[in-house]
Amino acid sequence: MNTLFDFNGVLLDDEHVHAAAMAEVLAPLGVTVTLADYFERYFVFDDREAFRAALTDAGRAPSDEEIARLVRDKEPVYLRRVATEGRPYPGAAALVRAAASLGVVGVVSGALRHEIELALDLMDLREQVAFIVSAEDTTRSKPDPEGYLLAKRALTARGHAPRAVVVEDSPGGVAAAKAAGLTVAAVLHTSSEERLRDAGADLVVARIDELSIERLAALA
Repeated sequence: MNTLFDFNGVLLDDEHVHAAAMAEVLAPLGVTVTLADYFERYFVFDDREAFRAALTDAGRAPSDEEIARLVRDKEPVYLRRVATEGRPYPGAAALVRAAASLGVVGVVSGALRHEIELALDLMDLREQVAFIVSAEDTTRSKPDPEGYLLAKRALTARGHAPRAVVVEDSPGGVAAAKAAGLTVAAVLHTSSEERLRDAGADLVVARIDELSIERLAALA
């Protein structure tokens, strides 16, 4: 059984950190993003598309250069805050280790690669994760299936069938994985059960510590 994990909101409780960093960077431009706005509209996107959507919603027409600058400006703000405000979800590390004992584990996320690697090191999971598909690897963020299609290619390149169980937390992430032909278990860390089921989740649990390796294997 191969397993693909989303990162923010699944393994690491840091979506509120991303929201705060995004709001901090946008404030000098007169653009306000509340925590409620972030979870309602932006958290499924990678940084590029989140900033593009926020500025468009504010009536601006951002250039690619402005988007790139905002992504660069957000990075040190996020890293400064996540060191004290981010926290792994209870049971997340144990599930990744159990999944790695049965097959290949990958991370498919809209986060930047070094952000993912930093947190994996803090959780002592770098050796358990065979590959990462990050924001730098894709041109389209979830709900587009590009990231999960790249993960299927990564599995094939390692000599495995391009099949996996996905663990997601957002409707857009669920939709992306389903569009890539994958089975999805969803956790209620950041969204409602209704939205996750509407997006196509095959299984929904309240927290990742309720998602045993046996339940994932049953889905597979």
